[in-house]
Amino acid sequence: MRSLKVAPLALGLWGLVLLVSSLSGRLDLLLRGAFHPLVGLSGAALIALAVQHLRGSGQPQRPRLAWVLSGAVALLVLLIPPNPSFSDLASNRPAELVEEPALSFVLPPAQRSLTDWVRLLRSQPDPSLYSGDPVRISGFVLAQEGDRPQLGRLLVRCCLADATPVGLPVRWPNGYLPKADTWLAIRGSMGVEQDNGESRSVVLPRQIRPIPRPARPLEP
Repeated sequence: MRSLKVAPLALGLWGLVLLVSSLSGRLDLLLRGAFHPLVGLSGAALIALAVQHLRGSGQPQRPRLAWVLSGAVALLVLLIPPNPSFSDLASNRPAELVEEPALSFVLPPAQRSLTDWVRLLRSQPDPSLYSGDPVRISGFVLAQEGDRPQLGRLLVRCCLADATPVGLPVRWPNGYLPKADTWLAIRGSMGVEQDNGESRSVVLPRQIRPIPRPARPLEP
């Protein structure tokens, strides 16, 4: 196979990767929804460029082997869907929120998401303010070194590369060992416990239910 055909094939495969990822929902595991159209347009542009090169209008100057390897990687990406471990990723990312958006106490407690609770507790950490409030949250089991697992989420500005893990302590039932990366929906209330001599808020679950990973698990 001549280099003239290998190059546009590789370009077309990468364009197909971007286009399929944008249309199939794969990007929901990797990138915020606001950027999905840009990925799709980039894929269409690469496919158009591949067609242009097939017609003989210009040729990418790169060794044939490089194009073969690039095309092979693109084919693997097409065939093997992404399946990132959020818990593993979270363990290697800083847990500090860079920006704290305006918080609203008028939102009923039962309607607060896990990230709403995290931001609220970081802004107003007095546990007595929330003791007894109803809690309805969902997230993945986030392993904690030297402590019991939390229920967590990943916040992103753009993609997984800038992800920030956030989590809430949960007082799991006796004998219940949640598996890391398992997605759970929890109903219960907010309580107070002592942690190294300091009071902190903790979720007291009444109902724990396994759920599928959401179609869009990343939060802004």
